Parts: sequence; C-alpha cells; structure tokens
Amino acid sequence: MKNLAPSIKRVVIHAPLIASKAKAGQFVILRVDECGERIPLTIVDRDPSEGLITLIFQEVGVSTKKLGSLKAGDYVMDAVGPLGNPTEIKNYGTVAIVGGGVGTALIYPWIKVLKAHGNHVVTILGARTESLLLLEDELRRLSDEVYISTDDGSKGFKGFTSELLKKLLEEGRRFDLVMAVGPVPMMKAVAEVTRPYGIKTIVSLNPIMVDGTGMCGACRVKVGGEIKFACVDGPEFDAHQVDFGQLMNRLRFYRDEEIRALKTKFSGNL
Repeated sequence: MKNLAPSIKRVVIHAPLIASKAKAGQFVILRVDECGERIPLTIVDRDPSEGLITLIFQEVGVSTKKLGSLKAGDYVMDAVGPLGNPTEIKNYGTVAIVGGGVGTALIYPWIKVLKAHGNHVVTILGARTESLLLLEDELRRLSDEVYISTDDGSKGFKGFTSELLKKLLEEGRRFDLVMAVGPVPMMKAVAEVTRPYGIKTIVSLNPIMVDGTGMCGACRVKVGGEIKFACVDGPEFDAHQVDFGQLMNRLRFYRDEEIRALKTKFSGNL
C-alpha cells in the first residue's frame, strides 16, 4: 500500500488469473470483507509473470477506508475480474488524454497501449491543487507531451482540464481522438469542448455497480437515448451521447446512506 496523495492510495494485489487476462480499460470488483460493499476499481497495471495487479483508489466511504487500512500480507475477501470491455486501441494519429483526480489511474494504461500502437499522445493532467496530482512522473515518461492544470493555479495552467483543452484547440492544435476520465462534471465539460469540433470523444464511466455482470442493472446509464449497462456495455462510451445529468443524479442516490455508514466507521454493522 502506498500513499500517492491525501486519501489516495495505490495497492498491489496478487491475483494471477486476473493479471494474465486483463487489458487496458478493464476493471475488477473487490470486497474487503463480509460487511463491505463491492468496489469497482480500474486495473492500472499488471504483471502477469508475478501474478500482480495494481489499483489506485480514493478513501471516501467505509469500504474504501477499510481497503486503505490493509497492510502487506493482508488479503481482500474476493476480487472479480477482469470486467468490462477493453479499450478499442489502434493508430488514431494524435490523441489527447484528459485525466482528472483519481481518474488519472485509468489514463496510465490507456497511454501505454496507445503509444504501443504508434499514436502521438498529448496528456492533460488535472487536479484541484498540486498536492493532488497523480502519476505525473510516470505519465511524463510515457507521453509525447504533458500539460498540467490545477484549479487553484498552484502548478501549470490555472483552471480546469476542459479549459486547457479548449485553449489548445483554439490555438490550432488538432486531435484525432480525445479520451477523458475523472469526475462526471469534468467529463461532461470535455465533451462540450470537443462537440463543436466534431472530435470523437470517449469517456470511461464508473456509476454505482453491484454484481458487474449486467444482471442487477444498478450501473445503467443513458447513452444515445438508450439504456446501457456500464459493466457489460462499457465502461467506455461516446461522450457526446452520454446523458451526464442522469448519471450525476444516480451517483447521488445513496449519499445519505453513505454518510450514515461512514459515521459508524468500522463498526461492522453495515
């Protein structure tokens, strides 16, 4: 377990079968113990030879705090995966990758496979403040260009990642594809920036999930006016077709219950 930023941690788990099959864009669902929620987490990296997968998460509720409290040698109750569809990768040309907050965890495997297919990758990395920027050194080693934005201006461009992307486009930069992952308002803003330019834009969605196999319907999202399940139809979708308003409403659905659960901390009565 390694601290990357306040409340954000990286954990490496021994899961040989998952490590041997996982591809960029896929995720696992973890359960720390019998009382824990099922937590969907993107597979950031994998080492098939050692049977290891790397995950990055933010301690927000009870279950993620339990996960963050584990020490070397501890175990999670179960890990299911790889789930979801792998990222569709080919040589697009010049690709802008936009990552915000914990979403930066997903852009790392994206960039690795995009570079392996000969793409020129321009990475836009954002956070509220400099101390919350994730994987900056790793992303600089992988990317052709890296731009930094912070909401408070403590490093790089002062403003949102979407504003920085808009600035680059207004300066004449052209992208054959834009991929974004992070807070829902950020992904929505990126989609609105690229829409007038007609640039294909892909976002990775992480709505509330339970079983991860499409049976429960908890992760349903509206895309192009149709109901899709993020766990089996996604998690990646055409950003210009996603109903972000509905997605944000669904993410707030259990907020009161989450607050009550967090107040109990690790009582085991969840």
